Amino acid sequence: MAKIDFLLISGIQIDRISTGGEVVSRSFGVESRAPLLVERCVMYEWAELRHFRYLLTILERQGLRAAAEELHTAQPNLSVQARQFQENASVRLFRKMKGGRIRPTETGLAFIALAKLLLETRDEIMNALSAIERGEVSSVRFGCTPLADHGLFRTFCALHKEILPVCPVRPTHGDAAHLAEEVVSGTVDAAFVTLPLLHPDLRIEELRRDRLVVCLRRDDPLATKASLQTADLQGNLAVLYHPQPHPDAHERLLELLRDAGLQIQDYSCASHPSEMQTLVKGGTASR
Repeated sequence: MAKIDFLLISGIQIDRISTGGEVVSRSFGVESRAPLLVERCVMYEWAELRHFRYLLTILERQGLRAAAEELHTAQPNLSVQARQFQENASVRLFRKMKGGRIRPTETGLAFIALAKLLLETRDEIMNALSAIERGEVSSVRFGCTPLADHGLFRTFCALHKEILPVCPVRPTHGDAAHLAEEVVSGTVDAAFVTLPLLHPDLRIEELRRDRLVVCLRRDDPLATKASLQTADLQGNLAVLYHPQPHPDAHERLLELLRDAGLQIQDYSCASHPSEMQTLVKGGTASR
């Protein structure tokens, strides 16, 4: 099985309290990172990968001459390519300074990050195609922790099933530390976990930030409120997820709650969302 050396993550962070969904739940956290809104379809068939590599080198080397030397091309040719790209895209990526040096514009700084991502994606696509052609991908295994977004995880698995229709996609579940080690060993190809997670042998990419959910009984007085203030939760956070599956995430949660002005006293623990709901329905206070 070909090893995919990255770990996909779903991060969480506390910022404010707002209401949403059914009466039994309240959102407690930051706004989710929304996708870009595409308002119209624009074709950029003139833009080739070499243009992104040329301009990325110009911006990184801060000059046309240095970029031309690194790319083994003539400076006039590079200058023409850079000018045509910016004219066609109606953007200005850099300004020329004294001595032939260039300074990236705000758009140019964004271009650097996006061009790197595009070129890295190109390389990953080519590596994946080569592995498929050599028959090295007989199956793929993707992991997910209990608190990660399982809808996103299912979409991720479905996407790979579309790319590799004859290749079995085998989901697996576990805590963050266990899945991280399985990704390192190659047993699992990639995994969705919650932050924080640090590991020197993994590539960790943040996919999204989800709201933390406060669970309430329907007959709880707080469930009738249109919105919740931080003070409303003081003394009511009596159930938290058990720290053992992800100690770093638990400590980060307590830290963020303290930063929000909430003092956490004694509390019960649950290891799964269903256990959390059972405790809340049974009369134990909220999370």
